[in-house]
Amino acid sequence: MPRSKKELQKLSLGRPTRYDLKNYNPNLLEAITNQHPQKIAWHSFICHEFTSLCPKTGQPDFAKIYINYIPHRLLVESKSLKLYLFSFRNHGDFHEDCVQKICNDLENLIRPRYLEVIGEFTPRGGIAIFPYTQAYAPEKPWKELAQHRLLNYRPGLYSLPALR
Repeated sequence: MPRSKKELQKLSLGRPTRYDLKNYNPNLLEAITNQHPQKIAWHSFICHEFTSLCPKTGQPDFAKIYINYIPHRLLVESKSLKLYLFSFRNHGDFHEDCVQKICNDLENLIRPRYLEVIGEFTPRGGIAIFPYTQAYAPEKPWKELAQHRLLNYRPGLYSLPALR
């Protein structure tokens, strides 16, 4: 649920940050009000230190996670996003499922105009996996953007908002 600036300041003042590294927890995500919902803006987050566990071997998987979105009424609060992404640390799931969960959780939280999540997982056993997923509002420009981004998806161009 969105919180005001005053509420967010009250929550963080004088309190140490609590890291829940035991369980995947989508409830860590928080939204804040977009002060400029009439504007079209591209927001990007890059998490360089994403980790999860392989559900088959229990070994750690390492990745860069790219989150690009065009907000509508709500924004994701960045500290809550960091804590949420850290909550995958001891979570056992396949690469594709982690990326899809992140997309689903963010879509449910902020209902953006457009959202894409890309994982750049470190190769293990000689295979690199780069899952890509997206969500978008049903209106024509967002559907067309999603189609264009998907048709022109190329590993290595993740965080670039320019349409190719």
